Amino acid sequence: MNRGVLMVTPTASEDGASSLVHQGNGLARVQHALHRYPTISPLLVLILSSIVFTIVGHGNFQKPSTIGIMLQQTAVLAAVAIGQTLIILTAGVDLSVGTAMILSHIVMAKLFIDQGMPTIIALLLGLVVGVMMGAFHGWVVTKIGLPPFIVTLGTFYIYQSLATLYIQGQTLFPKDADGGTSNLLLWTGRNFKIGSMQITTGVILVLAMYVVFAFILSNTAWGQRVYATGDDREAARLAGIDTKRVLLSVYMVAGLLYGIGAWVQLGRSGSASTNAATDVNLESITAVVIGGTSLFGGRGRLWGTLVGALIVIVFRLGLKLAEVDVAYQNLTIGMLILVAVALDQWIRKVAK
Repeated sequence: MNRGVLMVTPTASEDGASSLVHQGNGLARVQHALHRYPTISPLLVLILSSIVFTIVGHGNFQKPSTIGIMLQQTAVLAAVAIGQTLIILTAGVDLSVGTAMILSHIVMAKLFIDQGMPTIIALLLGLVVGVMMGAFHGWVVTKIGLPPFIVTLGTFYIYQSLATLYIQGQTLFPKDADGGTSNLLLWTGRNFKIGSMQITTGVILVLAMYVVFAFILSNTAWGQRVYATGDDREAARLAGIDTKRVLLSVYMVAGLLYGIGAWVQLGRSGSASTNAATDVNLESITAVVIGGTSLFGGRGRLWGTLVGALIVIVFRLGLKLAEVDVAYQNLTIGMLILVAVALDQWIRKVAK
């Protein structure tokens, strides 16, 4: 009789259980990684979608001229998406982004053309209008206690109506007296070349804004208070944070950013009208959510929003170059939103 070591052979059920444990551990590691680095998933989506559209875009997607146009389109969306990110980080949402931006750039152009104001004054007053709209949102949310969704849904229609009444259906072209376009209001639309690719000063301005605000959110007390307020408002209040003041400041800063986005839009198009960037309201939310910022507040990084804005424009332009029907373009963007929100829900369940 062999008295050697007793060998135990695992059963099929034990093998299956072990496999499930390993799979579970793998998923848990992915979940933890995405929780810690929320920019990973949108970056992968951007890379994969760019590869796909390069293949199916009939040779046009990767052209320097196409990339230049894509960056210019992204600049406007990315500018206002910074403000949207700040608000969503506090567990709010702003549905009036687009109409606030439109009203601001109309004010800039109208003051310059009809009132004869110097461009610097017209620009500053347009930015002030943006700050005032943000301050109004913040005041209603913090003092009256209305939900941000309801407040900004109402102001969406208010700003849209004010812009229409103010401009009377016109399209304004803020050119110089000699017909030139060298004034400050159109500075963000000035072109220059990087190799064979043509971009605008507005693109550089927006990139600089991301550097500044990414630093502010990560390395200042104000940024930490924004995250704390969005993560758990009551806990933040008990920790000594004036959450109402934080919220008011967030909405005011967001309004300023909408004004800067209006300046970028004015330079890019060379004109001001109520038809400018009509999709930016929902696209800004889409960019923020796809970029990994949680709709429930307290989690996300600004660079993810920039990647999200690029994804939105890449899909729009890529599907157009692939000659896909507009209805299917919107269907794709809608599916992206649902996937992004579902992924966010899964990531939030990560074990602490």
